[in-house]
Amino acid sequence: IIVPGYGLAVAKGQYPLKEMVEVLRAAGKKVRFGIHPVAGRMPGQLNVLLAEAGVPYDIVEELEEINDDFDSTDVVLVIGANDTVNSAAEDDPNSEIAGMPVMRVWKANQVIVMKRSLAAGYAGVDNPVFLKDNTDMLLGDAKETCEKLAVGCKALA
Repeated sequence: IIVPGYGLAVAKGQYPLKEMVEVLRAAGKKVRFGIHPVAGRMPGQLNVLLAEAGVPYDIVEELEEINDDFDSTDVVLVIGANDTVNSAAEDDPNSEIAGMPVMRVWKANQVIVMKRSLAAGYAGVDNPVFLKDNTDMLLGDAKETCEKLAVGCKALA
């Protein structure tokens, strides 16, 4: 499951991401996108970016459709999302974002978080997901990193 956020939009990384998804799907991998309703800076922004890149809409799912699937997911790739995947919303009743619906990415077997830095998100809240044993951080520009991942996937295909 790929969970895009504002960082993908800023970097304009949707096109190389789509290339990577095509390679993975051609290799028989099940690939889906999980979209948080407020991902990006306005509702629907990530849906539009993925549609612009030609991502098939039938593999793009909303939070309510996909959230229960994370615990049976091998790998989650979080791209430029922070607050919308922050486990503190569910685990810390004293958090500023307590009670906010979030994508439960931390329940997957492996989480790879792509961000430019380890800085807090828009809400200014540290994200404990970044420190979990099943999480690896892949720091850098989302577009450049997606381009490298697409090349790597093509080389393995």
